[in-house]
Amino acid sequence: MAIIDKSSDYFETKLYTGNGGTLNVTGVGFAPNLVWLKRRDSTGNHYVFDTVRGATQRLLPNDTAADAADSNTLSAFGSDGFTVKSEADINASSGTFVSWNWKAETSFSNNAGANGATIASTGRVNTDAGFSIISWTGNGSNAAKIAHGLGSTPGMVITKRLNSTGDWQIGGASVNTARGGENSLLLLNTTAAMDSNSEVYQTFDSNTFQVGVNASINASGGTLISYCFAEKNGFSKFGTYTGNGSTNGPFSYTGFKPAFIIYKGSSGSGTSDNWEQHDNKRDPINPMESVLYPNASNAESDPSSTTDRLDMLSNGFKMRTSSGDYNNSGSKYFYIAFAENPFVTSTGNGSIPGTAK
Repeated sequence: MAIIDKSSDYFETKLYTGNGGTLNVTGVGFAPNLVWLKRRDSTGNHYVFDTVRGATQRLLPNDTAADAADSNTLSAFGSDGFTVKSEADINASSGTFVSWNWKAETSFSNNAGANGATIASTGRVNTDAGFSIISWTGNGSNAAKIAHGLGSTPGMVITKRLNSTGDWQIGGASVNTARGGENSLLLLNTTAAMDSNSEVYQTFDSNTFQVGVNASINASGGTLISYCFAEKNGFSKFGTYTGNGSTNGPFSYTGFKPAFIIYKGSSGSGTSDNWEQHDNKRDPINPMESVLYPNASNAESDPSSTTDRLDMLSNGFKMRTSSGDYNNSGSKYFYIAFAENPFVTSTGNGSIPGTAK
């Protein structure tokens, strides 16, 4: 599997300050296809936009709300960023904001009956980065299969029903490994513990993912969006670590210097704690202290009043707190990481490894 040498071609965090009107946010470095926005200095919903549903169509990762059009939100995708309007959650005057951006530039279409799928799907895909955005319509049948376009088995699939309220369903081969069993499930919008439910996700392979009959993922006539991720060497990693309850916490090897990490307790006493979000732009030096919660509207924590949480290193990350949200002794935590730099580049001997922060 080829190593991605320049992660910022496919993922980038961009910070900006709002103006309360129309703001062109540039400097992402590519034309983003998935944009996740969050206000930092005040409470406010998380917002997700993608080029498959189209500009102004917003989803809220911390909420069960259906997809809705809002012209005051993200109004356009650009070649180097995006444009936001006056919605305070994403562009309050003088407010501080973070955007996480992914690239999936190639159009994708798969008819029912092709590549093992029983449901037609369309969207966009980037096989180099192992990322696709897939739009599909449920048929209400058990064991329905949807093509994801990745060409490799997805470690993680995040699905949200668009035309009705419903939880954000997370499954995938890496999620199954984290729990140690098939049909494993996490919910992005809640603190719920990792569970198993054969009515949601069932199987995953290099062509399709299979779902059951749960209304949040396969109601007949339900419209859905799935964000699918396969691990790519030097770019993305989905795994677990076991807490030791110490400020000298466990080290997790990713094979790259992380730029963005999300994690949540999956077994033990940390299972009902928040999801946690860190990136290298809000915290450019170690230790990482500024945290946001994908399942909650909280403002970003104030680094001056919080304890150290983790270090991002040249080849992974290390926990620096004994807090149960992060590192409870004996608890297992599921994490999602995207790279700033690979630990070793594809040039082999003489390549320059990533450095710690």
